[in-house]
Amino acid sequence: MDRVKDAVVIRLIEQIGKHYQANISNRFIRPLLLQLQLDKNTWDQIELLTEKAEIFSYQGFHLDELYRQIAACARFVEVTRSALIPNIRSKLATVPSGSDKILREMAASNFVSNLQVFTNLLNELYINLVSLDKQSSGKKQPVYNQIPELSNVGRILSGH
Repeated sequence: MDRVKDAVVIRLIEQIGKHYQANISNRFIRPLLLQLQLDKNTWDQIELLTEKAEIFSYQGFHLDELYRQIAACARFVEVTRSALIPNIRSKLATVPSGSDKILREMAASNFVSNLQVFTNLLNELYINLVSLDKQSSGKKQPVYNQIPELSNVGRILSGH
């Protein structure tokens, strides 16, 4: 498979980007996210999937790159669940936000469910890509079997 141009995949990537920008990495939560212990490459991969997708939607997406971006987002979800969610309200209270106290509280209250929506969209994208990958690989080994970073992605995204 050279490039992914599947309409369902492109729609999912657009949904993931919009949801991430509005509900995960918004002005209230972003300062806390930047404190997470994730390397620059992981952040770069997340940014490619959530912010730069329109660059690739016309030419198509490289399957191996999409897999790596999903793996980075899965690492983000895993770290966020353990390092941020248990005490998001207290951490968010230390971030100055001026007169936006109610909006900050709403961001904190909805963050767990917003992260779950993000995770579900990622999982749906991953499942669609694996299906396309299997269909196009024929007798060759599918691309997802060749990328070691994907070994835990299904477990992380499905919550098992």
